[in-house]
Amino acid sequence: MTETKKTTEYTMADALRDARANAAVEVTMVDPAALEVLKQQPKPENIEDLKEKIVEAIRLVKDPEIPVNLYDLGLIYNVDVDEDWNVSITMTLTAPACPVAEEMPRQVENVVKAIQGVHQAKADLVWDPPWDKS
Repeated sequence: MTETKKTTEYTMADALRDARANAAVEVTMVDPAALEVLKQQPKPENIEDLKEKIVEAIRLVKDPEIPVNLYDLGLIYNVDVDEDWNVSITMTLTAPACPVAEEMPRQVENVVKAIQGVHQAKADLVWDPPWDKS
């Protein structure tokens, strides 16, 4: 009798489920080395320079299922910075049922907070307008 092995694919959704079940595991869509480089860069000189650094930082966050960063995917709708360098980001996801819906905004907040001089960063998910490939 021939025995066949059954293989299963471990998907990003599985990894996220497991990470949520084990709080000690942090899910990341950011290369840790790139994040360290970002943290070591000097503080931007003004708000315009800061906005450029924010875009650069958000480009470090990649969609785990599509190997493209969130900014170039068009998932970031707006970035606001106040005079105290508090950052507010309006973003969406490719679909409301996205398995990383809880993690993606947190990843965006974390990379933005890594920029020297940023006091706070908040990423808000919106579904209107809905994201599309265009």
